[in-house]
Amino acid sequence: MTKQKRPELLAPAGTLEKMKMAILYGADAVYLGGQAFGLRALGGNFTDAELREAVAFAHARGKKVYVTVNVYPHDGDMEGLPDYLRFLERIHVDALLVADLGVFAVARDVVSSLPIHVSTQANTVNAAAVRAWKALGAERVVLARELSLQEIAAIRSSVEIELEMFVHGAMCISMSGRCLLSAYMTGRDANRGACAQSCRWRYALMEEQRPGEYFPIEEDEHGTYMMNSKDLCLLPHLADVIATGVDSLKIEGRMKSVHYVASVTKAYRAAIDAYVADPGKFAIDPAWTAELGKVSHRPYTTGFALHRATADDQIYGSSSYEQTSDFIGLVRSYDAATGWATVEQRNHMRVGETIELFQPTLAGFRQTLGAMTDEEGASIDRAPHPQQIVQIRMEQPVEPYAIVRRDV
Repeated sequence: MTKQKRPELLAPAGTLEKMKMAILYGADAVYLGGQAFGLRALGGNFTDAELREAVAFAHARGKKVYVTVNVYPHDGDMEGLPDYLRFLERIHVDALLVADLGVFAVARDVVSSLPIHVSTQANTVNAAAVRAWKALGAERVVLARELSLQEIAAIRSSVEIELEMFVHGAMCISMSGRCLLSAYMTGRDANRGACAQSCRWRYALMEEQRPGEYFPIEEDEHGTYMMNSKDLCLLPHLADVIATGVDSLKIEGRMKSVHYVASVTKAYRAAIDAYVADPGKFAIDPAWTAELGKVSHRPYTTGFALHRATADDQIYGSSSYEQTSDFIGLVRSYDAATGWATVEQRNHMRVGETIELFQPTLAGFRQTLGAMTDEEGASIDRAPHPQQIVQIRMEQPVEPYAIVRRDV
């Protein structure tokens, strides 16, 4: 029997801490941005020193780092690009993620040894475009979100280049994220890294001769979120996704939380590994889908993967998120001899409540928060201060970067 190909699991990394969480919770590679030339101007991003540390951290564990250089720059934005690309080459990043043809050309000229991945922002929806990018020197193309699994499989069968697709995360209302709405309404250009997420706002209809009178477009008296897409989630259809033959499965979310990165990455890691181990007996574990419900998200959709998107893939009544679990702490260290863990508080916690430990490699478990001290060892019954360092007695072993959370 032919061994099943294992696709790469590619996770988002908005900060150095999130990058480490993604790697520790099972990502094969991460994508992240520096201080310039990326499409997440407000996503945290990495200083040069952090970029060096991220590459070293990933490479020490056999993982890869792809750096986003996917802005659509005007001429005035190009200054400094060659030097930045040379820096990325010196620190041995594994690939550049590029959307603009001009940036692509500069990269091919300045750092010819660095692999280039073509961003989803390039809106690649057919095999001819994939072949064109390959002819220019691309090593991978990230396919547009608007493709079905059937279309992706057809492209895969007719090209010889690495292909990547999104399997999870937020969906833009525009064509693969190339949007003018934010720039028009706020002056913040989404294609130059400063999206204001105007599509998530509440809208109503106003008639020209009746200024100041707002009419609901649909739904109720509060107006409608007519451009507010549900979040993509293809984990329940993972077997069909892998069957397309794509090389990399991408999670969206560089601006999402540490909890989101860890939980989503681990769920997809477990599912991919289970499928590759025995495709014939593969079945979706309800624990994986339950895990995806614990993090902050909009209701899930399959997007364009199974059929053309319809009104059912939009959220009309609200732009709010939902989740079944709150992230309240991050384990920094654990003393196996005493059973006490050092925890950095991320949300208020108190003695007596039930907590859950969610871990990179060890089994998770629940317990009552029975004993807690401050940094000086004084007993406390609550930890209300942001990022307060506390000690918590654990009933089972825990490991660094384990997440402490509670049910909502």
